[in-house]
Amino acid sequence: MDRLDIEREYFENGFTAVAGIDEVGRGPLAGPVVCAAVILPLEEELRVSGIDDSKKLSAKKREALAERIKAVARAYAICEVDARTIDEINILQATRLCMKRAAESLAVPPDAVLTDGNMTLDLAVPQKSFVKGDARVCSIGAASILAKVYRDALMREYAKQFPEYGFEHNAGYGTAKHIQAIREYGICSIHRKTFVTKFWDGRERTPLADI
Repeated sequence: MDRLDIEREYFENGFTAVAGIDEVGRGPLAGPVVCAAVILPLEEELRVSGIDDSKKLSAKKREALAERIKAVARAYAICEVDARTIDEINILQATRLCMKRAAESLAVPPDAVLTDGNMTLDLAVPQKSFVKGDARVCSIGAASILAKVYRDALMREYAKQFPEYGFEHNAGYGTAKHIQAIREYGICSIHRKTFVTKFWDGRERTPLADI
């Protein structure tokens, strides 16, 4: 995959700036959905070995690859859509919006877009979706790594602000301890209200300073 076979096919058909786009954070109970877009160089000497679906990589490997990807990419962008917007327009539309913003934020305008899953974006360039694209298409895999590293770091920062929920460990996902904390403390400002209705009693979190 890291030989950019798909991207090279596009290049042979006249496309010069093919962007891979992926998201992380569709399923969590808290935090934003994060999307990254990446245009990788085709030169062999700039090839980044080891790119794969970010979920298959260790945190240490992801972070090392993210730095390498940023160093060699022709362009990359990382965008997020917050919990409030997710509640307002639903997670599918929030993901589409986030991917679109990432594509439009690239310093090099893409002339084709490759996305993970089955996602159609409101973009005026050719696009194609790939099931399990983060494990099949190099630039999508690179985007998944950038998005995952960014979001994990962001959730660690939120953990300092909202220590009750263990965001540094669960990244906002619905672990048993996270759900128990919601039942005990209520939700905080980064929780997705539409995701917690089964076990949220309507209480908002009381700041620790006020307890």
